[in-house]
Amino acid sequence: MKDNCRMTASLEARNLTKAYRNGGEELIVLEDVTLRIQTGETCAIIGPSGSGKSTLLGLCAGLDQPTRGEVFIEGTRITGMSEDALAQLRNQRLGFVFQSFQLLQNLTSLENVMVPLELRGDRSTQTRARALLERVGLRERLTHYPTQLSGGEQQRVALARAFINQPRILFADEPTGNLDGATSATVVDLMFEMNRELGTALVLITHDPALAERAERVVRLRNGRIVENSKTGGLAPEPLPR
Repeated sequence: MKDNCRMTASLEARNLTKAYRNGGEELIVLEDVTLRIQTGETCAIIGPSGSGKSTLLGLCAGLDQPTRGEVFIEGTRITGMSEDALAQLRNQRLGFVFQSFQLLQNLTSLENVMVPLELRGDRSTQTRARALLERVGLRERLTHYPTQLSGGEQQRVALARAFINQPRILFADEPTGNLDGATSATVVDLMFEMNRELGTALVLITHDPALAERAERVVRLRNGRIVENSKTGGLAPEPLPR
């Protein structure tokens, strides 16, 4: 997938800037970021804490609005959309996996996975949720609540939930941050396998260089700006400080 490809990108961010007022001063956390991710492409966003990674993800997913710039999901401009329209778009086209799992504690594994489709009134919800939980190896955990599951099991429930609506883009924010090495490897393998099977674009935020190397594109942020954008699938040398 080449950068000059004329097909509609899954995700396109144009000149994104996010700034906050701090007293009489403007604090810029993201500045003039432009990024294009094609259908099915995997992209890891890396950089030190405070570099703007989570801010970029939030803007691209419509969880926040930029101070300047625009975001497009499959050609649809989401910048300036109403909250209701954004919620509908996220439910229909996007999936999310977070470091803290974000499961509803009063729902079972099966019920947690069913939530996105239940919001649509989809009658195939339970069948698809069961199939996804089996796909991630949790056939025996359907009726368990989050407190009865290990961290790795909770993240696999979250992964099943993220894929139940067959998202066009999966946003994963430090998905292995709360997991040990072996458990992390299992979750990562499942995420990339399911991503590949569905042809979903993946936007992954991580501090883990080994995880970033599995993506087709690596975008490095520093001080709110893109300082490196590599399509090699591996980490390029650290650029000189600005």
